Amino acid sequence: MEKFKQLRNIFKGDSIIWMIFFLLCITSVLEVYSSSSILGYKTGNYWYAAFYHTLLLGVGLVAMVCVLNVPCRYFKVMTPLMVPFSVLLLVLVYLIGTKENDAARWIKLFGIIPLQPSEIAKGTMVLATAHILSQLQTPEGAHPKAFKYVCITAGILIMLVFPENFSTAALMGVVVFIMMIIGRVPMRQIGYLCTAVAVAAVAMVMLVFVFGKSKDQLVQDNKTQERQYTEVVAKEAQPEQTATPKRRGVLHRLDLWKDRVEDFLDNKYVAPKDYDLDKNGQVGHANIAISSCNIVGKGPGNSEQRDFLPLAFSDFIYAIIFEELGWFGAAFVAMLYISLLFRTGYIAGQCENTFPAYLAMGLALMIVVQALFNMCVAVGLAPVTGQPLPLISKGGTSSIINCIYIGVILSVSRTAKKRNERATVTARAQKA
Repeated sequence: MEKFKQLRNIFKGDSIIWMIFFLLCITSVLEVYSSSSILGYKTGNYWYAAFYHTLLLGVGLVAMVCVLNVPCRYFKVMTPLMVPFSVLLLVLVYLIGTKENDAARWIKLFGIIPLQPSEIAKGTMVLATAHILSQLQTPEGAHPKAFKYVCITAGILIMLVFPENFSTAALMGVVVFIMMIIGRVPMRQIGYLCTAVAVAAVAMVMLVFVFGKSKDQLVQDNKTQERQYTEVVAKEAQPEQTATPKRRGVLHRLDLWKDRVEDFLDNKYVAPKDYDLDKNGQVGHANIAISSCNIVGKGPGNSEQRDFLPLAFSDFIYAIIFEELGWFGAAFVAMLYISLLFRTGYIAGQCENTFPAYLAMGLALMIVVQALFNMCVAVGLAPVTGQPLPLISKGGTSSIINCIYIGVILSVSRTAKKRNERATVTARAQKA
């Protein structure tokens, strides 16, 4: 009995949130171990990826327990510090960031620990938006000035993330938009924002299709350059190099976005025997994984496409979940995220103050909307974005920070629980 009380003192907060978290972590460890076989083959250690990921989740769990013991009022105090800190990190990533997959997204702390500033910026944006909306609440809704302050603060963070990580910037924009609706920002201002975003989106699409080059165009340009420089061709041009397009300086992101959009919008039927798996390997092998699951799946650890699907343990892990656990397993994972959102909504409704309610809902939206993005990409309903599946995909900074997000939600749930306890005591006193 005493040990049970000690466990309850450690795992404080809402029990349903804890259950959802542990179910996601269990699924994560199993699927990362299964889908990282190619890493095990390369390194000779088949347990390394799963062990490293479990270690990160353990670090995240420790951080989560520490955060859930922090009273909500201290999160509000952190806002003036986190905003400039996040801006500084986002600027530094352009100056000293490590490039991977044609994008500078990581900073190496002490030369060895990778840190992704955009992950910190996501939480900071939610924190700042919750702070502004709560401070400027009136009986009729948010004060008109709240819209301006939210747009300025969130806009700075989003624009700094946008050039090198469009999908994360879009995710942040969607979350802050929903938070403004929840925060009762005047609908007239919401309408202005929708109009501005629509105009910006049209301008962005035009920019991408006018100045961006598709992969085929880049390959053709490379072949032209190679013919002009015969000496370079003789020394460097190997078959695998000529098939890989070279991106163009500052316009390299436009090329990538155009290529992904064109692939997504290309609805022309291609016979299976004519499908080029070398060109569209991610989408192709993900489709094979999902279509071959036979409803009930092949069973944990029995995936076949994990050996062919690039980033099977990260961006496309949901396709492996489909293949191994079937439609029921994939639906169960999706329901875990939906349950997290609805349970957080219930907790937010029990809060006495608006700040913890907005903060918890914003963080839950960040996790769930990102999860929906990832799932839509895996099943072919959205273009490839590079967003991992929160708390399930193999990751570094993102895994730990998502655990911290859950810790903040649990901290808010403790505040809501205390409110309910006080209400119960008051009701009993009134009856007596």
